[in-house]
Amino acid sequence: HVGACAATLTPVYELIKAHVFCAERIHGDDTTVPVLAKVKTRTGRLWTYVRDDRPFGGKAPPAAVFFYSPDRTAGHPERHLAGYAGILQADAYAGFNSLYAADRKPGAITETGCWAHARRKFFELADVASKARDRTSAVISPIAFEAVQRMDAIFALERSINGHSPEARVAARRRDIAPLVNDFVDWMTRQRGKLSRHNEVAKAMDYMLKRIAVFTRFLDDGRICLSNNAAERELRGIALGRKSWLFAGSDRGGERVAGMLTLIQS
Repeated sequence: HVGACAATLTPVYELIKAHVFCAERIHGDDTTVPVLAKVKTRTGRLWTYVRDDRPFGGKAPPAAVFFYSPDRTAGHPERHLAGYAGILQADAYAGFNSLYAADRKPGAITETGCWAHARRKFFELADVASKARDRTSAVISPIAFEAVQRMDAIFALERSINGHSPEARVAARRRDIAPLVNDFVDWMTRQRGKLSRHNEVAKAMDYMLKRIAVFTRFLDDGRICLSNNAAERELRGIALGRKSWLFAGSDRGGERVAGMLTLIQS
């Protein structure tokens, strides 16, 4: 029955996909999905690309398209995004790198970073509650704690311009947010100089400092969001579902899941 539904609804899936990839900016992310194999399960992937223009005052309806793949090789996002040219908000997954090439056809995709993803790395090192629960954890890092506080101040200002036009967002960012970002980058650079490359806080800093142009691109483009949370939210149901429905029955089953999720989530 699910197979018949998925086949019948394929034209609707294709329309949603076309709508998502018409966007000036999309969010992209992926998660694991267990797939039934002989005696055990193997790990497949569900990918999502999300259109949500509401943060910059866009009127187009939000939607999410999903794809299934049996593995996580770079060929999959290259195929998914073959006809797309615009802004991609994603994590630093290396499989996206070829999409950012300047000579790419039909045009280079603009890479933007996720501040929530970067903040998580600091938060784990500064999380007082989890350290209290797990006595074997390392001591709480005051540097990571300060990084979280500095990032939280940037997030707070960003919340106040949610839904404003791209022009208004850029003006507010240049006036109020850019000084905080510049101070944060300068502070991180100074702190990083005191740490060894094996230090966990140093690794969290390097994640941002090595891609600082990608992380600060939002200051000059009002369409860009501070985080990739829109895509992560779409995948949350799959993470919860893995505990309930256990696995996809086959690769074809995984593709049906992607089709049905596109309709349900959109």
